Amino acid sequence: MSFSIYERFGVRPIINAAGPLTRLGGAPLAPEVAAAMAEAAGTCARIDELQEAAGRYLAEVTGAEAGYVTAGAAAGLTLAAAACMAGLDVAAMDRLPDAAGLRHEIIVQRPHLTAYTHALRVAGARLIEVGYLGYPGQGATWPWQIESAITQRTAAIAYAVCDAPGSVPLPEVARVAHRHGLPVIVDAAAALPPADNLRRFVAQGADLVAFSGGKAIGGPQASGILVGRRDLIESVALQHQDMDVHPETWPWRDRYLATGVLAGPPHHGIGRGMKVGREEIVGLLVALRRFVASDHRAAGERQRAQLETILDALGDTPGVRAGFAPHADDHRGYPVLVVRLDEAVLGRPAETIVSELLEGEPAIGVSQQFLRERAIGVVASTLHPGEEAVVARRLREVLRPRTAPP
Repeated sequence: MSFSIYERFGVRPIINAAGPLTRLGGAPLAPEVAAAMAEAAGTCARIDELQEAAGRYLAEVTGAEAGYVTAGAAAGLTLAAAACMAGLDVAAMDRLPDAAGLRHEIIVQRPHLTAYTHALRVAGARLIEVGYLGYPGQGATWPWQIESAITQRTAAIAYAVCDAPGSVPLPEVARVAHRHGLPVIVDAAAALPPADNLRRFVAQGADLVAFSGGKAIGGPQASGILVGRRDLIESVALQHQDMDVHPETWPWRDRYLATGVLAGPPHHGIGRGMKVGREEIVGLLVALRRFVASDHRAAGERQRAQLETILDALGDTPGVRAGFAPHADDHRGYPVLVVRLDEAVLGRPAETIVSELLEGEPAIGVSQQFLRERAIGVVASTLHPGEEAVVARRLREVLRPRTAPP
C-alpha cells in the first residue's frame, strides 16, 4: 500500500492495531466511502439542504424524528446541550456559552462522568452530579436522587452508554425526565456494534443521541451523528450552520421569519467552529448505508482470525501471556486481544513497550485500554488484510526480555 501522501509531508504512516482512535487517525476508509467524498469534493451544494437530506436518512435508520451530521460525537454532545438550553430562542443562541438566566443545569449520574462530558460544559452547561461511587457504600444511583436534583434551572439529563453497575438504566432515566418535561441526552459514541443500538436508545426514551461516525460506522474520522426530537435537531441546525446572511436572502426566511417563529436569522452559534463539510456529510451517509448492510458477525470472525495469528506468534514469548478479552469485559462488540506483560521478565514497563512499538519501524499503534493491568490491547478492526503478520513480528521483536537499559 502506498503512503506517498504522508511521506510527501514528512509524516510516518502507522499500522493501527489500537482501533479507530482519533489520535491515530481513526480507521481506514472503505473505497466507496473515499470515492463518495472525492465526488462531493468536486462540486458545491447548499449545506442546509444536504443536512436535511442526511437527516431524513438518519431518522429512517434510527427511528428518531430527525437527525443531523456533526463533527464527531463530542461536537454532537455540545450541540445537544446548546439545543436543550436555547431551544428556538434566537437571543439565547446568540449568547451561548453565556447561559445566565437560562435553564443551564444538566444532571448526570456520577458513574456516567467521563472525559467527554466536558463537551456538555462547552455549550455553557453546568453539570449536576448525583449518585454514589464505589466502596464504602453501595456504589449506586437511585431514581429519586435524579428526581430530587431537578429544579427550575434544569435543562436536561445526560446519560452515557458505558459499564456502570448500579446506575439507573436509560428507560427509568427517561421516565423521570419526561415526568418533568425534560429531554435526555445520550452519549453513545462508542456503542456500535451491534447495529441494533442505532435504534435502541431512541426506543428507550432518549431525546438526543450522539454516535461517532468515524468508529465502527466507518465514516470520516471528523464525523458524527446526532438524532432525536425534531424540535431539538432544529435548534442544533440553527446553532451550527453558517448564518452570515441578510434576513431577505435567508433560504429559511419563509419557515422562520414569515411565520414569526424567529425574530431574525441567528448569527454564528456555539457550533460554528464545529462545522461539517459536504465531503464529511456524504462520506458519513455512504458509510452508514454500508454499516447497516454489513454482516457484522462475519466481520468479527475475520478480525478474530487476524488476532489469532498474533496470539499464535506470541505463544512462547517469555514474560508474555496473551488471550482474548471476554466479551462481557471488553464492552466493545468486537474481539480484543489482551497481551499481559511481566515487566520484571521484560525489563521495562508496559508504557515503554507501547512507545517502542509506536516509535519503531514500522510504527505500530496498540490500545492502552489495559495499561493499568500491565497489559496492552490489540484490535483488528483497523488492520488491513496481511498487517496482522507485521504486527505479530514487531510484537515479538519488541517483547524480547531486556536485562539492561538500551
